Amino acid sequence: QVQLVESGGGLVQAGGSLRLSCAASGRTWITYAMGWFRQAPRKEREFVATISWSGGGIAYVDFVKGRFTISRDNAKNTVFLQMNNLKPEDTAVYYCAATRRHSRGTSDYTDYDYWGQGTQVTVSS
Repeated sequence: QVQLVESGGGLVQAGGSLRLSCAASGRTWITYAMGWFRQAPRKEREFVATISWSGGGIAYVDFVKGRFTISRDNAKNTVFLQMNNLKPEDTAVYYCAATRRHSRGTSDYTDYDYWGQGTQVTVSS
């Protein structure tokens, strides 16, 4: 069993930055690949980034490349999403998720086994 708790969301102006954290608990957490997803009102949940259990494999959706950075600190049981140059269209609830089905992570949200409760990110224009 893995529990995930996100934090770091908030209100920021366009062009600003936020750093999201996802604190994990569970003895086998470090064997899980992790992902960040987001869901805006009236839209489907969409993939943002994923990182392998070792941190050696990383992938992003095209519209965040060059602006967002995913990382993990296995010693601190935490995954991060550094978000720079935020845009109003980045406004959404951001979720972290864990999977062992794909060691290098995956963009398919149906392949994730555990989810956090989400943290709201609002970017004003």
